[in-house]
Amino acid sequence: MSMSEEGGRDRRGPVRSPQNLAAGLSLVFLAGLALWLTRGLSQGHLNAMGPGMLPDWLAYGVGLCGIALLVAAFLKDGEPLEAWSLRGPFFVVVAILAFAVTIRPFSLGPVAIPGLGMIVAGPLAIIIGGYAAPEVQLRPLLVLAFGLTPFCMVLFGDLLNLPIPVFPQSLAGLMPDGWSQKTILRVLAALMAVAAVVIHISGGRRKDGKIDVVTQPEEI
Repeated sequence: MSMSEEGGRDRRGPVRSPQNLAAGLSLVFLAGLALWLTRGLSQGHLNAMGPGMLPDWLAYGVGLCGIALLVAAFLKDGEPLEAWSLRGPFFVVVAILAFAVTIRPFSLGPVAIPGLGMIVAGPLAIIIGGYAAPEVQLRPLLVLAFGLTPFCMVLFGDLLNLPIPVFPQSLAGLMPDGWSQKTILRVLAALMAVAAVVIHISGGRRKDGKIDVVTQPEEI
């Protein structure tokens, strides 16, 4: 008999999986908070998506996952709650705040941050959020950041035409005259994707280039 089965049988009360219960409540709370914060945004329709459609449907998906976990907490034996550190929540919250204050212009008293767009806010949030895991490595985080961000740039800014700042307008002055906003977006996304591939390949070459030196026993 496994330890989880023994713990489930010894546990009293209707809750059979405290971890699922806590996770489900957290997801339902986050979904409700997201729906409340985006209540003033227009959803639009599939042919012309509004700024509130994607956040709302993501919130519905997160809420359904939370409800599924809540149901499983009363039907299936699971692990009890264990001690946890503040490292994960701290870096996740910092990543969200970093994204919020950099994607659009932000000012708080003497502090003023120009709007840097998704091209900066995306990688910054991914890298900071990645440090929530204790076994984090910078190189895989860079590959993820420079690989996922251009996909989001093209999806939201080019295909869906959502009003999301993608890059700072100061970059437009560095591009050739006559380039449209979408052309600049596609070029920047392609450059970021190439950077992700280069970082990934360079990391693999370094690993392959390592030589293990095996010491042979001296002959007597």
